[in-house]
Amino acid sequence: MTLENEQTLGQRPLAERLASVRAGISNAASEAGRDPNEITTIVVTKFHPVRLIEDLYDLGVRDVGENRHQEASAKATELAALPDLSWHFVGQLQSKKARQARQYASVVHSVDRPALVTALDNAGADMPPLPCFVQINLTEDEGRGGVQPSGLEALVEQVLGAAGLDLFGVMAVAPLGEDPRAAFARLRAYSERVVALTPTATRISAGMSHDYREAILEGATHLRIGTAITGNRPTDG
Repeated sequence: MTLENEQTLGQRPLAERLASVRAGISNAASEAGRDPNEITTIVVTKFHPVRLIEDLYDLGVRDVGENRHQEASAKATELAALPDLSWHFVGQLQSKKARQARQYASVVHSVDRPALVTALDNAGADMPPLPCFVQINLTEDEGRGGVQPSGLEALVEQVLGAAGLDLFGVMAVAPLGEDPRAAFARLRAYSERVVALTPTATRISAGMSHDYREAILEGATHLRIGTAITGNRPTDG
């Protein structure tokens, strides 16, 4: 999706934007020979008010994503009365915030280091296992989120040994300036390495507003889509 198309889409009513993305997902799934019902769309609502989430809920959305702990916690508390609403934490999570995050997060997509595995595991001693994804860094910049591929198996083994965690699969963000299809093809290969260790961890969290088609073509099961559905953020703060 081009920037111009995103801007045009952002001016349309929420229901139309959601319908347009759902149609795009269906088309991409058909192109890939996949069932669109096997793909979970997470609407990323960061910086948007709770009213938008309520509107999305009325339109049938049951999976929303946040990437800042304080904002996610406040929204989850305010909307606690909405049944069946799943909160996906998709940003970098500080280990010291693990206990608080476990109070509202249905899934954590950004497990990327041993300290976070330990913190989330310890925080959930009296709770059901927390579904999670291991985030992989698809760049050589170690300052970006995600474990480097060379450390993937070791981190996965740690997650598998954590009674408080349930490994769903892998997550990544396509690097800027790179063909997203090529990046997601690498992610698919890393997913196969994880599945070799634990056959049930088949899910792939990948694809955003501008590259979800490429992610679907490479096997993504969970999409993290923001502005194409929510429109432009009301603030960057």
